[in-house]
Amino acid sequence: MTEGHMRDIKLWSPRLEWQERADGSILIWRSDALGPYPDSMTERFAHWAQFVPDRPWMAERDEAGDWSRLAYGQAMDRIRAISQFCLDLGLSTERPLIILSDNSIGHALMALGAQHVGIPSAAISPAYATASNEFDKLRDIVGQITPGLIYAEDAAPFHAAIAAAFPPDVPVVCRRNPPPGRPSHRLADLFDVTPSPAVDKAHAAVGPDTVAKFLFTSGTTGSPKAVIQTQRMLCSNQEMIADCYAFLREDPPVVVDWAPWNHTASGNKVFNMVIYHGGTFYIDKGRPTPAGMRETIANLREISPTWYFNVPAGYEMLVHAMREDETLRDTFFRDLKMLMYAGAGMAQHTWDALEELSRQASGEPVHIGTGLGSTETAPFSLYCTEPQERPGNIGIPAQGITLKLVPIEEKYELRLKGPNVTPGYWRSPRLTAAAFDDEGFYMIGDAVKFAVDRDPRHGFFFDGRTAENFKLQTGTWVAVGKLRAQLVDQFGGLIRDAVITGADREELGALVVPFYPALRKLVAGGEEMSDAEILQRPEVRAALADKLGAHARSAFGSATRVMRILPLRDAPRFERGEITDKGSINQRAMLSHRADLVDALYAGSDDVIAFEEETVR
Repeated sequence: MTEGHMRDIKLWSPRLEWQERADGSILIWRSDALGPYPDSMTERFAHWAQFVPDRPWMAERDEAGDWSRLAYGQAMDRIRAISQFCLDLGLSTERPLIILSDNSIGHALMALGAQHVGIPSAAISPAYATASNEFDKLRDIVGQITPGLIYAEDAAPFHAAIAAAFPPDVPVVCRRNPPPGRPSHRLADLFDVTPSPAVDKAHAAVGPDTVAKFLFTSGTTGSPKAVIQTQRMLCSNQEMIADCYAFLREDPPVVVDWAPWNHTASGNKVFNMVIYHGGTFYIDKGRPTPAGMRETIANLREISPTWYFNVPAGYEMLVHAMREDETLRDTFFRDLKMLMYAGAGMAQHTWDALEELSRQASGEPVHIGTGLGSTETAPFSLYCTEPQERPGNIGIPAQGITLKLVPIEEKYELRLKGPNVTPGYWRSPRLTAAAFDDEGFYMIGDAVKFAVDRDPRHGFFFDGRTAENFKLQTGTWVAVGKLRAQLVDQFGGLIRDAVITGADREELGALVVPFYPALRKLVAGGEEMSDAEILQRPEVRAALADKLGAHARSAFGSATRVMRILPLRDAPRFERGEITDKGSINQRAMLSHRADLVDALYAGSDDVIAFEEETVR
């Protein structure tokens, strides 16, 4: 158990019930019912605009590097003006708004302005419009949702994509650099539009089944899928979150967040969590990369969040920075009540370091937790609030959600039902039908195991994606998700992630993503060397070989023992579906696109590091 007195905050008090059925499946649900929630998210926004009009809602850095803040009252006026503009253009569910830009106040206003009057928006990863000259996936997206308006903060980087993928009569709203030869409007001009009674009438017609937005899955195989997000999904999910993070009802959140709004984690959960509780959202333009973390660190030296999210790689870099910068450490932990990680498994040393730094800054460890959800579940579904000794427990179901555990291949496949679950995929009845079982449970594709045997009150551990697992040549099943998390943990920060190989082979291997800041510290003068040079240094290869050996000797069988690794020289690529904007690697896409490296891994190329001890358990 975590040592010391945990920071005292209000959290949920769940009452869990479950039933084991004759077919071996298990149903788990909460007997404490979900509370009431609004019909639309902008109802909450209007509430705060009326009662705390001067409270900052959102802030971003301006061109001078200072924070530019927008209050709830003024923001609501701009949202209503944009609503009128969207109605005048004839936008609808059949002709929604598409947003190409990164997170910004303009992006947020446009999305809410459309949503306020029942017009969906679809935030698209900018990489779809900038990472290649083909724009095939962007064309697929445009064909699926047939947008009637484009928003781009700065349209210049998107000129080629807009010309290639959108019909010429689809107009653009932007802050600067409108594309030539296409109807365009400046965002600032939209703020001067006078709302008519039509805005209030259209808003009154928005209800729980109104489509609020479309979110696209990564599209690792084929075209990205447009996941319908209704107002019921978003609003019920925020009430679930409010029950879990009960402290938010009394203490409006302050967040400093970088995660892209074209993903459900921030685009739904964090974005709407701030609105639901009248909090303040500081847009962090950083990223969990060695270069991007510099901006994140600068922001966190100034702003103390009360709730904070990052992926494990981001926390790893943040830990390194806080150990050398007490001001950063003390500001970060000053008001912090909860840390959340997701996107990959957190290493034990990162978990321990966060607790240690929290004690140094405030005298007590902060809550660290994770959960499980997906784009199709809005996303909050399970969460762990109980103090843990190690990372990985994804917790128990939120209010209003029923879990179904289906035994499969000596583990449990997880399925979900609740008001936060999508009705399906836009204009794709075939995909929709395939996503649900005969009882209406969404088949999320994840496997879980009990933290304590057959007692759901203690939560669950993620046990891999069912579609990622494979068999060795011996017929032994490999739980890829669990093994990948263990391997990254056992490498002690030297690698960021791994792709497990070995389907129909005699032994397991891995393509590993190096964590260059840690590897450079192993080499005198490493800061001056290129990535390729670092990987060839004998000190680096020896350190990686030592970690691989320790892993292999600790394993208890061929299905848990990686025998060889190949450090990747080229980072996973978004446009090929190998990685998401959040930094989560897609195992299947990597194996498909890097088949030559898998062959090289087993052929024993010079770059391969292999475990050569003759006898292992």
